[in-house]
Amino acid sequence: MALKTWLSATSMRWYPRSETKVYRGLELDAALNEQISLQACVCLREASPRKIRVDATGPEGWTVRVRRVGYVPVRHLNTALAQGPLEVEGEDFLPGFAPDPLLDENECLLAPDETHAFWVTIRPAADARPGLHRIRVGITPEEGKERVLQAGVRLHDIRLAPRSDFRITHWFYADAISDWYGVKPFSEAFWPVCGAYIDNYAGHGLDTLYVPVFTPPLDGVKRPTQLLRVDEDGNGGYVFDWTDVKRWIDLARSCGITHFEWTHPFTQWGVKHAIRIYAGQGHDEQLLWPPDTPALSPVYRRFLAAFLPELRAFLERENIMDASMFHVSDEPHSEADKANYIAARNLLKELAPWMKTMDALTDIDYGRQGLTDIPVPSISRAVQFFREGIESWCYYCCGPRGAYLNRLMDTPLAKIAMHGFLFYRWPFKGFLHWGYNYWYRSQTRTLIDPFCVQDAEAWPGWASGDPFVVYPGPKGPIDSLRWEVFAEALQDYRLLQTLDLPRDHALLRGLRDFDSFPKRADWRRRTRKALFAMADG
Repeated sequence: MALKTWLSATSMRWYPRSETKVYRGLELDAALNEQISLQACVCLREASPRKIRVDATGPEGWTVRVRRVGYVPVRHLNTALAQGPLEVEGEDFLPGFAPDPLLDENECLLAPDETHAFWVTIRPAADARPGLHRIRVGITPEEGKERVLQAGVRLHDIRLAPRSDFRITHWFYADAISDWYGVKPFSEAFWPVCGAYIDNYAGHGLDTLYVPVFTPPLDGVKRPTQLLRVDEDGNGGYVFDWTDVKRWIDLARSCGITHFEWTHPFTQWGVKHAIRIYAGQGHDEQLLWPPDTPALSPVYRRFLAAFLPELRAFLERENIMDASMFHVSDEPHSEADKANYIAARNLLKELAPWMKTMDALTDIDYGRQGLTDIPVPSISRAVQFFREGIESWCYYCCGPRGAYLNRLMDTPLAKIAMHGFLFYRWPFKGFLHWGYNYWYRSQTRTLIDPFCVQDAEAWPGWASGDPFVVYPGPKGPIDSLRWEVFAEALQDYRLLQTLDLPRDHALLRGLRDFDSFPKRADWRRRTRKALFAMADG
């Protein structure tokens, strides 16, 4: 039987028409408490399909998980939207089927002349010792003999400390969970499914979670997902019920979330209007004021004057004031937007001087003039903020593309694996991304099938792979290989931080900007070896 089998690092995608490769051994380096992965690849050179099973084991006490790399149709390569090289992976295969979802299966019916891969995730035992350890991968064809492949995992004498002073948030869409699974927002049926997603979110290195105390004013008019119950008291005031807000916070904490990001109080892309706030929790979509109510209107000012002290009291009761992050409005662009932003920020300063704000915006004048406390510029401008001494986070959304760092369906995995090094290179305070689980047609309430559409049907403006990093499974999230590589890349940040490596160290000087950095897998491999050599003494 002409069955080709080999092991591969996770620095490249394997497409159905990828050529078979022969690797003379695979050895991975890791810290004692670091997750690592490899791929087991198969290709059948005979006329009839055959079922293939992949099993993997490690030393006693180690956790080894096998998942099949699934394929999804990608309709187009992502256009660059920037000068410079396209820098994509899969140019010979796309449009076409691309590897992305990691399915909890260790078998497949292998078609002739197709390459398939299985993702093997490895976690050393808590008491694992430094040294070389072996991972056994068995590939068994139906009615055939098992093929055995072995990989080495060299553990080094260092245990990664938790990441500190660098927060990461992705916008988390409770409405998408409710709509996909057909459960009422914040009903008893909602919470277990939501918990599975928050657990996945935190398990991939994110520590900050959006709290939809009100329906997030992001990307169109959403299905109401308002944690806070609001009732009018009949005397021009409001009564607030924080029960579900507390339940969200408690659930997030139980999953490992340590910081919280609160709903933007003004509308997106212009700061023109009050956000949509509903009577009760919005189940009948009865608004407290018309959707075109101006941001500084008396009715909204009166509401904020009642709400903000209640918010402060809640944060103090829960002891999360110092772990909370606040916004004004997302992505103001024009000079008119800036004037609106300043007026809205001044209102918040008047009503809640204790609030420190942060927003995704790239005009450096917001930082120079102190219009927001923590600007969050695009990675296309973030290093400029650093060079001018402006403390900031960073983000990307839809772009930049081309030579820039990103995490799209056609971004080379070797580039995605550079997130940790690039985040560490400059003293940014955090990273924000908008798309953890946005499974909608762009700016609508219409669900798409993420297994068929990855661009919210808005290409080329929205790139394939930008709206989400997890797929909806029967009871919870299905990881993508982009999400796994991103999470493992964040461990590089922890390695650098544990070693307290100077940010201008010679090992990092090749990282010049978010579009100018080493993009080959061998650079990361060699640099990690050098870092582990420091740890081993």
